[in-house]
Amino acid sequence: MALDRLEAMRAFCRIVEVGSFSGAAESLGLAKTTLSGQVQALESLLGIKLLHRTTRRVSPTTEGAAYYSRARAVIEDVDELEASVSQSRNIVRGRVRIEMPSPVGTLLVVPALPDFAARFPDIHLDIGCSERVSDLTQEGVDCAIRGGVVVDQDHVCRPVGQMRFCFCASPAYLAGAPALNAPEDLVQHKHLGFKFPGTDRRYVPTLCRGDESFVLDHPPSMFFNNGSATVAAAVAGLGVAFIPRAEAVPHFKRGALVEVLTQWQMASMPIAIVYPYTRHLSARVRAFTDWVTALMANDPLWALDD
Repeated sequence: MALDRLEAMRAFCRIVEVGSFSGAAESLGLAKTTLSGQVQALESLLGIKLLHRTTRRVSPTTEGAAYYSRARAVIEDVDELEASVSQSRNIVRGRVRIEMPSPVGTLLVVPALPDFAARFPDIHLDIGCSERVSDLTQEGVDCAIRGGVVVDQDHVCRPVGQMRFCFCASPAYLAGAPALNAPEDLVQHKHLGFKFPGTDRRYVPTLCRGDESFVLDHPPSMFFNNGSATVAAAVAGLGVAFIPRAEAVPHFKRGALVEVLTQWQMASMPIAIVYPYTRHLSARVRAFTDWVTALMANDPLWALDD
């Protein structure tokens, strides 16, 4: 039987995404032996080894990772082409892989996903939430929501919102700590620092009031590389923390955290949607990016300043 190259590409891509033959076979509704045969035939046709196989996991070789990125793009283009000429012309369908910072995902996007699913039932989202900055092209990510200044010239960067921060601490910590009336008092306090995962770069917060500013470059008592862990540490009374205001508000309401230095403001972190220049924005990706843009614009905790 002649090799169905497109179906073999689908099988290979699913194996890479799931990390196993059995998991890929289950999700595709095929026999494991069928997938194994498709991949072997594809490797024979290409003359390269696509996968490393161990008893615990299957992972792509260097050549396999490069092939996956291009094969995934081809499959998605074919799916979109078929959808565009089908009778269901107005239905947007397909898979969208997105990366975003944990606070954006857990506090804004995920709670609102029922609305997206109702509007676009045929779009299947693959969402990664972490502070890690992924390589969109190499990892086959369609688009990313990024915090901070994006300097990569190979990507389209569309500003969509802001992550607002505040300083806060638990009532128990403040009860036993020195007075905290001005930013200069922070050096007498334990404060919780943040390092970006992957780069280990420390984030140094700046407080502003009119023309005045204060940079908190005093060494933290503890470092974290995850926003939720920083919040948990603040609630536990380990020190003063700077956290996203959207994440702090529920803790303010139940009295677990208290905002400090309320006369001063922290610089907001710009948020943008990013995607490679080399890829056209498909209908399914555009549907998601437009939805997220509107979601942020309608939330005062995340919206761009007027």
